[in-house]
Amino acid sequence: MGLKFRPTDTTFYDLFSEAAQHLVGGAELLAEMLSETADHQDVARRMREAEHQADETTHAIVRRVNTTFVTPFDREDIYNLASGIDDVMDMMDEVVDLILLYEVKILPAELSTQVEVIQRCAEITAAAMPNLRSMQSLEEYWIEINRLENVGDKNHRRMLAHLFSGEYKAMEVLKLKDIVESLEGAIDAFEKVANIVEQIAVKES
Repeated sequence: MGLKFRPTDTTFYDLFSEAAQHLVGGAELLAEMLSETADHQDVARRMREAEHQADETTHAIVRRVNTTFVTPFDREDIYNLASGIDDVMDMMDEVVDLILLYEVKILPAELSTQVEVIQRCAEITAAAMPNLRSMQSLEEYWIEINRLENVGDKNHRRMLAHLFSGEYKAMEVLKLKDIVESLEGAIDAFEKVANIVEQIAVKES
C-alpha cells in the first residue's frame, strides 16, 4: 500500500479557515439586516464589502491551487470547496440586497428563526475548517449541518404557509417569497459545503 505525500505548507488550510470566517461575518450582517432598527443602506454596504473580501479569499485559493505542484487533496475538491463556500456568501448577500431593493419595511418574525439556523451553520463551518488539516473530528460537523438543513426545511415550509395565509398583500407575498427562498438557498449551500467536506474526508481516510 502506497503512502500519500502530504505537503507541509498550511496555506490552503489557512485560506479555507479564512473563507469560513467570512461566512460568520456575513451571517451576523444578515441578522443585523432583520433588526427593526437596522439602517438597510448601511448594512447592505457593509455586506457588499464583506462579500468582496470573501471573493478575494476565494481568488487566493484558486491562484494557489493553480501555482502549487503538490496540493493537500485533489485539485477538483479544492475548487469545489472554495466555490461552495463562495456560494454561501453570495446567497447571504442576495438576501440583504433583496431586502434593500424591495424596500421591505416589516419582515415576518419567522425570518429571524431561519437566520439563526444560518448563523449556527456559519459558526460550526468555521469551527470545522481547521480540522481539514488532520481530517479528524469532521463527522460531527457534517451530521450537524444536515440536521440544521432539516430544521431549515421545516422553517421554510412554515414561512411559505404563513405568506399564503391571506395576511399579506399580493405584492408583499411576492417580495417576501423571494427573500424566504434565498434564505433557504443559503442553508442548502451550507449543506453542499458539508457534503464536499465529507467527500474529501472519505477520499483521504
